[in-house]
Order: sequence, then structure tokens, then C-alpha cells
Amino acid sequence: MNNGVYRDQYEQSITDPTTFWGNAAHAIEWITPPTTVLDDSHVPFYRWFTDGTLNTCFNAVDRHVRDGRGDQDAILYDSPVTGTKRRITYAELQDQVARLAGGLTDLGVTKGDRVVIYMPMIPEAVIGMLACARIGAVHSVVFGGFAPAELSARIEDAAPKVILSASCGIEPTRVIEYKPFLDAGIERSSHTPEKVVILQREQAPAELTQGRDLDWAEFVAASQPADCVEVAATDPLYVLYTSGTTGRPKGIVRDNGGYAVALRWSMENIYDVKPGEVMFTASDVGWVVGHSYIVYAPLLTGATTVLYEGKPVGTPDAGAFWRIVDEYQAVALFTAPTAFRAIKKEDANAELLAEHDVSSLRNLFLAGERLDPDTYEWASSILGIPVVDNWWQTETGWPIAANLRGLEPMPIKAGSPSVAVPGFDVQVVDEVGNQCDPGNEGAIVIKLPMPPGTLPTLWGDDERYVESYLSAFEGYYLTGDGGMIDEDGYIYVMGRTDDVLNVAGHRLSTGAIEAALAGHPDVAECCVIGVHDDFKGQEPRGFVVLKAGVDPFADGERITKELVQRVRNEVGAVASLKRVDIVTALPKTRSGKILRKTMREIADGKPFTVPGTIEDASVLDDLSPVLRGHKMG
Repeated sequence: MNNGVYRDQYEQSITDPTTFWGNAAHAIEWITPPTTVLDDSHVPFYRWFTDGTLNTCFNAVDRHVRDGRGDQDAILYDSPVTGTKRRITYAELQDQVARLAGGLTDLGVTKGDRVVIYMPMIPEAVIGMLACARIGAVHSVVFGGFAPAELSARIEDAAPKVILSASCGIEPTRVIEYKPFLDAGIERSSHTPEKVVILQREQAPAELTQGRDLDWAEFVAASQPADCVEVAATDPLYVLYTSGTTGRPKGIVRDNGGYAVALRWSMENIYDVKPGEVMFTASDVGWVVGHSYIVYAPLLTGATTVLYEGKPVGTPDAGAFWRIVDEYQAVALFTAPTAFRAIKKEDANAELLAEHDVSSLRNLFLAGERLDPDTYEWASSILGIPVVDNWWQTETGWPIAANLRGLEPMPIKAGSPSVAVPGFDVQVVDEVGNQCDPGNEGAIVIKLPMPPGTLPTLWGDDERYVESYLSAFEGYYLTGDGGMIDEDGYIYVMGRTDDVLNVAGHRLSTGAIEAALAGHPDVAECCVIGVHDDFKGQEPRGFVVLKAGVDPFADGERITKELVQRVRNEVGAVASLKRVDIVTALPKTRSGKILRKTMREIADGKPFTVPGTIEDASVLDDLSPVLRGHKMG
């Protein structure tokens, strides 16, 4: 690669991180500018900007109002499920955030206290997050509609003083009442919040619990605005829970200073979004992508963010995303590959795209799961713009690998999220920690220290942080993903390391087999898992969902034979894929991740727990007989 600008910046970020991130920190307005950029006095607990102070809400809201941009749109709320739209300027956002912050202060919430936010994709969820940041409280957003067990575990761990919630969430075909889930979650937890503030939605108003619950509208109306509170750069901004291998969720801690610096840098250098421009991130505020690129990064930049309460298809059709881009002139669209596979399945010829002007769109960003080459090719061909994979995790908070569209755009290689982002010293190692040669698969690790914005520890559990992430290879963070780096420095993420198959002593990536299946013209999406085999150790099994219009009864036998042969041709006979089942749907979390681990457990006859994050449990019920070896139908 001849990428001089990228190479120089990346090299400086690794060899001289103090200078690199010290320069990046100038884009943030500090109350006390930091003199220490990187504190490495308590390895492996590295901290950034330890003597700096700031307020993240001030940088995301008040600063832009002060600088004369109060009339600019901050949030564009678009809700096809309710048929409503709202434009909220920076000045209006400042007023609403300050009033809610004042109300929380009146309830006794102070710096360091936790506030759980259990809300759907509505502006008040963002206002709640910013109000906490304004007064130095630590927010913990729980995906709206999470089951009581999942909610209870998070209440138990975060011990919030107050919970902010709404009466319901709205799906295309149903209304989900939150209050019963919330009450049950509180009941199951040993920790009880002092107050619960409920935003009443007309689709399903909730009955408030006397003495504990407050009506959001009345609460805010009676509150006086609160000013921004000074916090240390190392003070926590939020705790966001992610799945743990033990079943107990891990509370990822995000600090104020490092996160603000990293996100501000990423917006222009990775996503090529500048102040005043519109970014459409089709995710949820309950996930890390929503935290970073619906809320904090766009607002820290002074951009406009789209808050979309809808789906890629069905609200009303597969042209929903194109309408949003057209209507709001978005320059960047960021979503998950699953969303595009859904759009492709419903509108394979992109006929709905022709009804909208999406010429404002410069880049499409996809993340959250592996971007298979087939989806990449389809999106590229219909849009004619760069389709940019970027790879990161809840733990890192922002991309580990990406094609840096604002710094120096690079050639795109299908199947790769491109190169390591400055600050991330990404390496691939074998079982004993030796660096793998280019092109050889192994465990993907990141040499410490990781850059600003990444997790400094787990909430209240330094020991688990070290055990989970830092103990496998000394001096390295274990990503839990496997893959390789090619001779050009491009990273290929082939899946979780527990999704690596061991077939008769051969290590095979499920991602490689899935790529072969996904390339078949009749396949909309697919999944490969390794099931136990007494002879070979593991045997791969494939599951595919066909595109709309393809008849599984008339064409199924032909398609499955072709798929087995494709894997043999593209991965090799050693892959030994003998069985592919055509299914109507794959079980997924609400963020679109396929539940491979649960599928494996069912197929192997092991005890399993249906995750509370599952999108539709009936899909797993329908699939279970197939996983256990029975043929479909």
C-alpha cells in the first residue's frame, strides 16, 4: 500500500501516542487541559488524560449553542412506527437536557451516581444520557424491552439511584409494554432504585407505582435547568453491559475524556462527517454503536444525527433507509450487514432505491458482524459508493479496523474491514503467543496500551477485567476474534475464536465457509456452526435462508447440493460440509447477531439458556428440531 498519510499517522500513534493523542485532544474543550496524556503507572490499567477535567455534555451541546449554532438541527427524530417526526435544534436540546438534569439533581442524583435508562428509540433516551453526563452521573442504558432477568442483572450490578423509562416500545406489528418488565426487573433485584421516571406514550400508558414513579412530563416541567458539572477525564461517563461467557453480564466502563477525544477524532478521520453534516446511524441507543455514533460522536462534532424508530424493512418497506437519506440529506449511513441482507431479500433489484435521491450519501458503513463479500458486492453495485466494513466491539467503543475515509481512503478489499485504526496495535498470534506470518490465521490481539475511548476496566471488577481480556497473552488485549492480516496490512476477521472449527485436526473458520454459502445467488443469509462428531471432533453444518421468490420445495434439493459443492470448491474438501438445511429464519439478537453459541448447544444436546437479547424466540423453537438432526418439513 502506498498510503503515506495513514502510515505516518498510524506509526506516530503507536511509537509516540502521547504526541498523537495530545494533538487530538485539542479538538475537545477542557476545563483543565491535561498535562499527562498517557498514565502508565499502574500497568495493565492504563489511563488517558488523568489530570484533565471537562464536561462531555458541554462539548456535545452547550459549546455549539455558545458558538452561534443553536439553530442547527441536533437530532432528527423519524418514527415510521408512530408516524411522527421531530426536529430538535442544539438550543432546544440544551434546554431539555438542562431541565431533566435539574430534575435528577432534585432527586438527589450527584456525580458518580448511576442512572439506568430503559427506553425505546425516542429523543428522551438521548436527552436522558446527556442529562446524566451534564451532572456527572453515570448512565447505563438497557435495551428497551429487555426481559426482566436481563434488566434485573443490570440493576443489580449498576445499583442505580434512579431509573428513566417509557411506558412502551413500538414494533411494526405490536406494542411492547415496558412497565411490567421494569417492575419485575426491580422486584427480582436486591437493589431498589429510589425513583422511576416514566415517559407516558399514548400507545400504551402505564399505571404509575404510588410513591416511587414520577410522570416524565410533570417532572421536567417542575424542574429548573442545571449547569454542567466539572468531572475528571477518568471519571466514568457510562457503563454498558455486554454478554459474558459465564452468563453474568460484563459492565464495560467508558470514561469521559478519552471517549470524547477518540470519538471526535474518528468522526472526521474514519467516517468523513464534518460539523453541520447529517449522519444516519441505523442502530439502537441500547447498543455501543448507538452510544457512539447516534449520540456522542455526531453531537461532539456538531453534526446532525438521525434517530430512527423503525426497521430496514416493513416500516413500511425495503426503501425506508433510502427515504431517510433522501429526506435529510445524510452524508453517511451506518448500520449492520444484517439490515442490508434484509433489504436485499425484500428488494433484490433495488427497485425502491430508484424512487429516492441518495446523491448526498458519500459512504455506507457496515459493522457489528462480519460483512460477507456477497452483501458487500450487492450494496456496492446498487449505490455506487464506497461500502466500508469497520470492525470493533462494545469493549473498544469505536473502530479497531476501518478504511479511514476522511484521513486517507484506501482500496477496499471485500471481506476485510481494511487496516488497523491509529492507536490500535493489532496483531495475530498462535496458541503460544507467537506472531503469525501474513495470511496465517490465529487469535487477534491488541498490544497494550489500547487507545483512548476503550474500556479501562469492568464496573466494580478489576479482577474479571484482567481475567477476561488480559490474561491469555501478557501485554495484550484478547479480542476473542480469530482471523489474519495479509501482506498489505489488511485485517480479516473470520469470527469468534469459539466459532473456529476443529475438523479432524484442521482449524477452519466458520466465516470462510459462510462466505462460500453466501455467494450462492439464491441465498439471502446463512450461518455455519460446528457440531460434535465422535470421529472428527467437529463437523460443520450450514443453515441458509433463501431469497424471496425462491421455492425451497421445488428448488431446495438442487440448491443444497450446489451449496455443498461451492464449499468444497472454495474452502476445500477438508471443510467436509455435508449438510445444509434451508430454514425460514435464523435466531438473532435484537442487534442482528446470529445466536451461533445457542445453536451449537442445541445441536450438541447440551443445556442452553435462551438469551434475553433474542429478537424472536419462536425462531429458535422452530429451528430446534433441525438443529437436533431432523430434516425441515
